[in-house]
This record gives sequence, C-alpha cells and structure tokens, in this order.
Amino acid sequence: MMFKVGDAVAVLDDDLSGIITKIKGENITIETPDGFELDFEPRELVITKPLKIDLNISEAFIREKEQPKRKPSVSKKSKEKYQPTMEVDLHIHHLTENFKRMSNHDMLTLQLDTARGQLEFAIKKRIQKMVFIHGVGEGVLKTELEYLLGRYNNVKYYDADFKKYGIGATEVYIYQNVSTY
Repeated sequence: MMFKVGDAVAVLDDDLSGIITKIKGENITIETPDGFELDFEPRELVITKPLKIDLNISEAFIREKEQPKRKPSVSKKSKEKYQPTMEVDLHIHHLTENFKRMSNHDMLTLQLDTARGQLEFAIKKRIQKMVFIHGVGEGVLKTELEYLLGRYNNVKYYDADFKKYGIGATEVYIYQNVSTY
C-alpha cells in the first residue's frame, strides 16, 4: 500500500486511528485525534475514510490548553495565627541587674510578679496571645507560672512553638469575652 502525508489511517491491532504527519523510510508517524504522535510500520496500518474533526472542538481544546491556569488561592489562616505575639522573657538577668545578691525566693517572686503584671497588661489591652520565656532549668518557675495561669478563668496555656522557643516557653491565649469574676 502506498501511504502519503495527510492520509487517514487506522492501526490494525489496536483501537487507534489518525492522520499521517510524517513518512521516513519504513517509519510512519501518525497524529491521533487527541494530538499524540505515534510511530508505526506500514504493515501495521490501513487507509480509512478521512476523519471528520470538528474544528470548533479542537480549537476549544487548544485555547483551553493555551490559557494560563489560575493559581489556587492560598487559604487564609485563622486570625489567631497572624496576630503578633507578645513575648515576656522571665530570665532573671533580663529583669534586674543586681540579681547576684538576691535569694532564690526573691528571684522567683520577682519573676512571678513580672509575669502577673504583664498578663494583667495583656488582658487590659486585649492582647490575645503572649509567650512567657522561662527557660528549662529545674522547672520551678514553669510550675509556679502554670499555677498562676490556672487561677485565671479567661486564659488557656500550653507549651510554645518548639521550633522558635525550644521547651523553655509557655504560650498563653487570652479569651476576650469571658468575665474574670
């Protein structure tokens, strides 16, 4: 059989058909209606009636493929995650310069008074999130801080972000519409 470019052909052993786009020696390239180019030998093909391709449909497919896809919109995260966090560092060297003469009880009292004052300030100014950086140590300050926070009805607390603070910080979320009495 004599094949020429533009002939409509079907593949004998498969459910494929298309139009010959290229002939190179014993290799014939056909383009399927889906736009795929496949290579066959002449003995695998038979000439068929010309394919009627609806140009409107194929043009629509081409236009659809050429149009840039819209990037999916990034879902907005909750208001809580975008709010800036108030950080309070309770390390004693950040609170006073002459801590070397203080007893452990005095240092702990100063740290807890600072924490209570900053928490009251955050509640008054309607700040929803704050982080108390207490360090690792023996856990005395963390335990006392949790006891202090447990006395507030409008507060929930949990370990702060490990990536940012390690294990030496407690994050506090303050509910704004809860009565404190």
